Amino acid sequence: MASVREALSAAADGLGAAGVEAPRLDAEVLLAEATGLDRAMLVVSPETEVPPPAARRFGELVRRRLRREPVAYIVGRRGFRRLELAVDRRVLVPRPETELLVEVALERAPASLLDVGTGSGAIALAVADELPACAVSATDTSEGALEVARANAARLGLAERVRFLAGTIPPGEEFDLVLANLPYVAERDWSSLQPEVSQWEPREALLAGADGLDAIRTLLAECGRGLARIAGQSSTALALEVGEGQAPAVTALLAAAGFGSIETRRDLAGIERVVLGER
Repeated sequence: MASVREALSAAADGLGAAGVEAPRLDAEVLLAEATGLDRAMLVVSPETEVPPPAARRFGELVRRRLRREPVAYIVGRRGFRRLELAVDRRVLVPRPETELLVEVALERAPASLLDVGTGSGAIALAVADELPACAVSATDTSEGALEVARANAARLGLAERVRFLAGTIPPGEEFDLVLANLPYVAERDWSSLQPEVSQWEPREALLAGADGLDAIRTLLAECGRGLARIAGQSSTALALEVGEGQAPAVTALLAAAGFGSIETRRDLAGIERVVLGER
């Protein structure tokens, strides 16, 4: 039987050769999944032998990763703030930068909030978890994504805290804050994406026209129509996650749609990742 050290070393070497960005980390996560042991235990007990059934399972998981399947899909879950969310190919893998939208909600402490394009439910469920007084609604145009989000809400005990609806903006309703992590990948950039993204994640949740802003334009158009105003005559705020270099164009779109007090928020990499405006 191979030891933990030997299994991790062989897997990390193979994953690294395949172009995986964090081969050692991924190997540790997959071995923990295969053995049922905590990652910390693997690190402090490298000479522990890996039983044959776990070794076979580990080999299967590593082969999936070699095909560049995201680790989150392989193990079926991803951490997001204080929550662990179930994820599969019906939804995007939640990213750390998306937590900026949750932080906007925590700062503003709205009485009501709408999460547009909820996917796995990450944003809506995190807000419901951390702002119990907020009435949270979440929408998505994908029925598969809504199934994942509702299942996450039920498993986390938050099903009564978040209302999930098909579509984008519920007609005639008012919200103090709207958060949206919409598709923002430009067609010209598709070929440059990592295989984990372009080959595995749902294309419709990523691609948004020639410049990556089509989904945002559509949302703003809905905001401006009488049947789908996000705040009637009252004040509301809209925060959008955007791609690298898109903040100036999105700022202009918000201004043209009647939003003021527009500001941007940078992620940990220094990228202008969120554009926030009020109307």
